[in-house]
Amino acid sequence: MRTIRRLLYREVLGAVGFVTVGFLALFFFFDFVDELSNVGRRGSAYGLTQALSYVVLLLPSHLYELVPIAVLIGTIFVMARLAQSSEYTILRTSGLGPWRALRSLLVLGAVFTLFTFAVGDYLAPAADRTAQLLKARYQGNISVGQTGAWLKDRRPDSSFTVNVAALSPDGTLEGVRIFEADRQGALLSATQAARARFAAEGWTLLEVQQRLFTTDAQGVPQVRTRELASLEWPTDLSPEMVSVALLRPERMRTLDLFQYIRHLEANEQTSQRYAIQFWRKVFYPLSCLVMVVMALPFAYLHFRSGSITGFVFGGVLIGISFFLLNNVFGYIGNLRNWSPWLTAALPGLIYSVLSLSAFGWLVLRR
Repeated sequence: MRTIRRLLYREVLGAVGFVTVGFLALFFFFDFVDELSNVGRRGSAYGLTQALSYVVLLLPSHLYELVPIAVLIGTIFVMARLAQSSEYTILRTSGLGPWRALRSLLVLGAVFTLFTFAVGDYLAPAADRTAQLLKARYQGNISVGQTGAWLKDRRPDSSFTVNVAALSPDGTLEGVRIFEADRQGALLSATQAARARFAAEGWTLLEVQQRLFTTDAQGVPQVRTRELASLEWPTDLSPEMVSVALLRPERMRTLDLFQYIRHLEANEQTSQRYAIQFWRKVFYPLSCLVMVVMALPFAYLHFRSGSITGFVFGGVLIGISFFLLNNVFGYIGNLRNWSPWLTAALPGLIYSVLSLSAFGWLVLRR
């Protein structure tokens, strides 16, 4: 059985690697063509070298998204080819039963699962952050829309609403506005800083203009304005939390997303979108297990000469449909306020039922 497993693993790994490289090359071409419109725009120093570097840094994120699809297509190709050449029939007569074959493929699927998790939680976030900072260095600061990113911080006797216009390549926050309110919602102060830097116990605000709203002994509202070169503002808003607000949440590490969700919930803010992305990052690598189970029944089909292409094309369509369904359920769950873990798990559960049904019908019954 060790020889049989080596044969299967070698064939599947080779096919999955070939499919992955092909898809990455395709995405690289599309991204580079799309990025050419930004080269030299408005006299910037963003040239072909920077565009190539930016597109290369996007590849780990594409790799994370493509691994389950490549696993499905590559495994289907190997299983169908072994069935077409009657090699799988020989393997079955050598003692490779359905459950043993399923167990062998699940072991390989577990390896792909760990690989996908490592890429999505370590390699892709670091590469995407570097890509965004590289682009910002030559084209401008990182920003979200016209209003920037909004965050919230809470204290026992007051709350702070924070607006960050942009994040510069060196990690400096640009265009910071901080609004402080008491427990009844009355505005206590409005602070505006040209820049802010992360310090050991908060932020260091630079070029500060602050307005303090108070009342005198007779209860008459008063406004006091002051200008400061710098101001230390204690806060728990870490660089990771600001990055989550400014960058795409699906490109963040699982732990960073979890901490940001806890921060949102502690400040009574909606965390539905980030919770869905958190559970998607938990469940998405497990889809590799579903894909290898879905590919196994193709080894038990009877092929005529030249008919393998249609089944491989069917595998491509199944992989694309899984990717689309995964995204569609994310949007629907966010709009309909579904349970985040169920929203993230539903596509995998649906395809698990389909793959197990196909395995039971084609493999066990027939």
